[in-house]
Amino acid sequence: MRFVFAGGGTGGHVYPALSVAAALSSVAPRNELELLYLGRAGAPEERLAGLEDIPFRAIHAGQIRGQSPRQTAAGICRLGQGLVETRAILAAFRADAVFATGGYASMPVALAARWTRTPLLVFLPDVSPGWAVRVAARVATLVATSTDAPLKDLPRRKTVVTGYPLRAGFASVGRQSAREHLELGAGPVLLVTGASTGSRALNDAVLGALPGLLDVCEILHLTGSQDAGRVLEARSRLPDAARERYHVLAYLDEMADAMAAADLAVMRAGASCLGEPAAAGLPAILVPGPFSDQRRNAEYMAHSEAAVLLDQPALQERLEPMVRDLLASPERLARMASAARRLAHPAASAELAGQLLRLAHASWEPESCAR
Repeated sequence: MRFVFAGGGTGGHVYPALSVAAALSSVAPRNELELLYLGRAGAPEERLAGLEDIPFRAIHAGQIRGQSPRQTAAGICRLGQGLVETRAILAAFRADAVFATGGYASMPVALAARWTRTPLLVFLPDVSPGWAVRVAARVATLVATSTDAPLKDLPRRKTVVTGYPLRAGFASVGRQSAREHLELGAGPVLLVTGASTGSRALNDAVLGALPGLLDVCEILHLTGSQDAGRVLEARSRLPDAARERYHVLAYLDEMADAMAAADLAVMRAGASCLGEPAAAGLPAILVPGPFSDQRRNAEYMAHSEAAVLLDQPALQERLEPMVRDLLASPERLARMASAARRLAHPAASAELAGQLLRLAHASWEPESCAR
């Protein structure tokens, strides 16, 4: 059977697709599956699909909303070009079903699936559906969501809540082995991550608060590639004892290890904040970026008492005292960790893989039959 995956721009959209692809491979022999990932050339999805040995094809896609009239026109042209490209790819690949996770990179794929009558499962990783998901949901065979919050905005008769699908590592990694792997000590550990692309605002706030933070914890800081050199230079100027407590990496594929090892996270509120900290039982300080979906994600986690929300304008002033207060309150951290675990959906990847297989089987024809 043949499956096409689409969605990208950030790890929060790519990793769910890759998690479902891995779950498919666990229930059906890989030699009986053919997988293909569609996305933009040079975007995170190309690199991440390659790491999983999933063939990748680049298509055109363009942002339409929130742009100038000239940029909107160019985005519409790229969308049209991507639609024609994807229709040809789906027909040549003879896809049995398509899995799309939103973002404008998945729009041509969703529309082409409708055009070719290929079953389409659209997954919404965020709390709030953006324009692309709203459109794709209208043409989808089935829609799945991370939480029940967006049900009012989606076609209820064909929408299911599955939770956020995670990579297998989140189910197997242990705290001690994760700390040994990352060369962390036995004391409190603060994880700082700006997601797959990094965050200049988070990096600046951490650098400004380093002396005070390193007094109370070790820091595992995932900076993103653009800021890694600058942060490593700042680390080199620290006294020896402080430098040993400050661990700087541009990126870490084993996010399950990082979250299992940490006592508290400071992170953006992209889609992955709804699944990864919950699976790890990790309390978080969520700092929404300038995107509505991130703020609503953070508000959902804060309302669930699994996280606290820290607005970016207050980041420089509030980060250090907030981290200090939380690390000095083990009872509160324990309550937050329990609240996070209650939000976890450990079977989400398997459930989505099962739904995708059901869609494919409903339209599948044997190889001997013309298609």
